[in-house]
Amino acid sequence: MGKHYYTFFIIIFTFLSCEEKPNKILLLHEDWQFSEVEKIKWQPADVPGTVQADLLRLGEIPDPFLKNNEDSIQWVSSKNWQYKKQFSVSEEILKRAKHFLKFEGLDTYAEVFLNDSLILSANNAFRSWEVDVSDALKAKNKLLVDFKSPDSIEKAEAKKLNYKLPEGNRVFTRKPQYQYGWDWAPTIKTMGIWRNVSLESYDIARLKDVFLQTKSISDSLAEIVAKFEIETVKAEEITLQITNKNTSETFVSNFKTKSGQSEYEIPFSIKNPKLWWTHNLGDSFLYDIEIELLHNKNVLETYSKNLGIRTIELVTEKDSIGESFYFKLNGKPVYMKGANYVPQQMLDAKIDREKYTQLIGDAVSANMNMLRIWGGGIYEDDYFYNLCDEKGILIWQDFMFACAMYPGDAEFLENAKQEAIENVKRLRNHPSIALWCGNNENNEGWHRWGWQEGKTEAQKQEIWDSYYALFNHILPRVVDSLSPKISYWESSPKFGRGDKRYQFQGDAHDWWVWHDGYPFEHFEKKVPRFMSEFGFQSFPSPETVKYATGRDSVFKNDPLFANHQKHVRGFKIIEEYMARDFPVPQNAEDYMYVSQLLQARGITMGIHAHRRAKPYNMGTLYWQLNDCWPAISWSSIDYLGNWKALHYKAKKAFENVLISTEEKKDTLNIFVVNDSFKTIKDSLVLKLLNFDGEVIHKKQLAIESPENSSKIVYSLPLETLKFDRDFSVLKINFGKSEYLNYFVKPKDLKLKKAEIEIEVCCSVERSRDLSFQSNSKVLDCARTDNNLCFSVTLVSKTLQKNVFLEADEKGKFDDNFFDLLPNEPKTILFSTESKTPPKLKLKTLNQLFP
Repeated sequence: MGKHYYTFFIIIFTFLSCEEKPNKILLLHEDWQFSEVEKIKWQPADVPGTVQADLLRLGEIPDPFLKNNEDSIQWVSSKNWQYKKQFSVSEEILKRAKHFLKFEGLDTYAEVFLNDSLILSANNAFRSWEVDVSDALKAKNKLLVDFKSPDSIEKAEAKKLNYKLPEGNRVFTRKPQYQYGWDWAPTIKTMGIWRNVSLESYDIARLKDVFLQTKSISDSLAEIVAKFEIETVKAEEITLQITNKNTSETFVSNFKTKSGQSEYEIPFSIKNPKLWWTHNLGDSFLYDIEIELLHNKNVLETYSKNLGIRTIELVTEKDSIGESFYFKLNGKPVYMKGANYVPQQMLDAKIDREKYTQLIGDAVSANMNMLRIWGGGIYEDDYFYNLCDEKGILIWQDFMFACAMYPGDAEFLENAKQEAIENVKRLRNHPSIALWCGNNENNEGWHRWGWQEGKTEAQKQEIWDSYYALFNHILPRVVDSLSPKISYWESSPKFGRGDKRYQFQGDAHDWWVWHDGYPFEHFEKKVPRFMSEFGFQSFPSPETVKYATGRDSVFKNDPLFANHQKHVRGFKIIEEYMARDFPVPQNAEDYMYVSQLLQARGITMGIHAHRRAKPYNMGTLYWQLNDCWPAISWSSIDYLGNWKALHYKAKKAFENVLISTEEKKDTLNIFVVNDSFKTIKDSLVLKLLNFDGEVIHKKQLAIESPENSSKIVYSLPLETLKFDRDFSVLKINFGKSEYLNYFVKPKDLKLKKAEIEIEVCCSVERSRDLSFQSNSKVLDCARTDNNLCFSVTLVSKTLQKNVFLEADEKGKFDDNFFDLLPNEPKTILFSTESKTPPKLKLKTLNQLFP
């Protein structure tokens, strides 16, 4: 019996020892140290991270986001820095046939040493770097990453040219351009290991890339081709298995591979496909696709991919006016509504998922269906694009080149090409990707901003040839070869505002407002085919200013916050525009409040004008959605996540069905803009009333709003009505949509001071021990998610303009900066984690009038 048992044991042992093991990825994030090269002082480092974030965490630099501390940390990027760590590899992993060390992000000029041998030289923060370390790996290993200051390298590169490239030496370094200082961002040139580090080990094969490309779509069938890049140690019989986890269908193919890297394809189909739509038009449906790499029936690798089935097309066709610029989603023209996005994080390289989720949720809440990833920032983390896929937001993706002319030597162009290849491959699976754009404003800058002055004809030709090679040759070819279903656009805007074609062809950036001092009414007179940038600054919330200054209160012209205005004329421009349209308060908090009203007025005036011009105009993206630090900027959401007035007003201006007006020759034209794909029939109700609630004129009529249209549904002859334009408002309703039309600027309104009655509602079971302000009541409210939802009902005997509510608890109002009509109660919701009802403070424009 012992002999038989021994034989059985040998068989089992042999079977186990021959079983192929899955590929192994070892994350190398822990136990890093860093030091300035010239002063060897090793301290703990966070990876992913930056030198600046580590120094701040260790208390060796002040927070550059606070007060005037920015200047005091500029020395950091002028120094050289090192990171080091030791790591062990088990005997089992060490026996694997292949080992690859991968750095997903090195910022920027870095040399990597493994066990004292140089294995990598990196020069691009936007690329990942992978090295075969199969012959160098040991059981115990030392890693050293040596970062060189970008300053000295940039200066050396600049000296190689007999002319200066616009705009400064930043153009020689492939890292986020906004880090060199922008008119909304500080100068903080980060250094460090800013994305993941890992060791990948395998014996047989590994998947290098997977691309699920939709080839055709019909109501009954979607044809997909899965394209794979597979790397094998030697010729092998490999199996690829694709499982649609929504339908439980499986597709299997066997391949005979060659040694090295090869490409393979598996066609598969989905019956009766559910299409991916932006959230305002349908369901952003994603198929859950599992991909397995097998050898001898053993699973080597497993990946999950979300597949959104959709077609997206940029349509640029010549017409009688110029050339169109609009997107077709699943064959239907879709009006794009949204904003420009800039990086949320500057110092800390770790992805704050809660912050990302909140911001994309805020974009959805404001009825946006497109965000433009601006070319001076970063190619975002996969998590960002996953959120956009899930939430139904399309992405206009710039390549990372902005407001400059770039070198054209072979080494720089090859570096840029590899950057493009890698990022197009990484992002092309996302259904949210709608467009690849070569750069931000480089073309306009060259032709309009004086960049050609002082240069010889030969120098100008050389600079333009470099531009052409990158943006008209390399980048479009990369996109066409790797992601042929997504359009490429050379530069945004197509024509600068000094070009007559600006208004009639392509996309446009309108900076006549703000930079050139044009009034907001300019937006109504110069409507382009697609507005991809326009904006106006405002102050952030008082909370954000207090955070930045460390004070308990805010002060106008506070020297501790002046450095957070990065536009050289910013303070003056805000005040000049404010004086045109609003009363100019002297109190600091009132001034910040009115600056937000001013910003909201200007930008929503533009949004309304753009949307009324549909289908001539098919998109409006304002500058900008968010901030990277506490600042006076163009954002609609400040650094701490507070919605400014603009974000609340944009929420209404971006609704699928919009009522908008245009006054011409004493006639008020009333538009209904319908972005949905159905005709809407309902009653249009007009009610002209004065600020005391007296009805002056009323009319109701049945109208029809065709699908995907903008149409004048009624023209109101104002000359036939007798009313005080300074003391009246026209309330317009169509179905659930509402719009309030005023006839004069806010500063000319005859607003009265009056009390506002407030009623707060919360859950009954919590009401017994809750205390309220004397003018509030406790009623019933429902809990939403993890937050408690309070309803707030307000009523006034006179019109209250731009009611701004603040709560003593952190939370969010679903509406704010709203107008409260006389004798018409309005209820809004306040969501908070607090269990106690909020104590409310309010501000209105009425209070600022004498």
